[in-house]
Amino acid sequence: MTVDDGGGYWDSSYIQILDAFGDGTRIPLIAVSPFARKGQADHTYTDHVSILKFIEANWALPPLSKRSRDHLPNPIEDRADPYVPANRPAIGDLRSLFRF
Repeated sequence: MTVDDGGGYWDSSYIQILDAFGDGTRIPLIAVSPFARKGQADHTYTDHVSILKFIEANWALPPLSKRSRDHLPNPIEDRADPYVPANRPAIGDLRSLFRF
């Protein structure tokens, strides 16, 4: 479950510069599944494209196109600041939320 506020222009956390459109502010996402990791908060940098990346990774599908954001790599955590990907720009694929 996720929500898109659409009106928030302020965020206290890091926001990646991905392309001419940038990236949005953080939004909540709750994984509801018998396979979801219970009682954990994941701080991997993700956005709405992460849902598409999860579908592609889980069912071994290729990215939509070379221009779409789903081709970006999964983030590598920077120990100095776990909220900022060391290999930016990078967007997670939500697989860390599940235990299959």
